[in-house]
Amino acid sequence: MMDIKSPRILKLKGALFVLIGLLAALLMFMEHFSWRNLLLFLLAIWAFCRAYYFCFYVLHHYVDPSFRYAGLFALIKQWVSRRH
Repeated sequence: MMDIKSPRILKLKGALFVLIGLLAALLMFMEHFSWRNLLLFLLAIWAFCRAYYFCFYVLHHYVDPSFRYAGLFALIKQWVSRRH
C-alpha cells in the first residue's frame, strides 16, 4: 500500500475522521443523553489525545530522539523488544 501524498486527499481523510467521530457521538447521545456522560466522554477524548501526543511527540523530542515508529503497535513492539 502506498502513502497518501496529496494534501487534498489528506484533508479529506482528516475531515472524514472528524465526521465519523461526530456521528458516533451524536448517535450515542441521542439514545441516552446525560451531562455526566457528556463530561466523561469529553474527558476520555481529551485523555486519549494527550496520550497520543505523548507517544508521538514527547517520547521522540524529550525522552529519546532515536524513537522512530509508524504507529502505536510499532511503538509497543519496539518497547517490548528493547526490554529483552
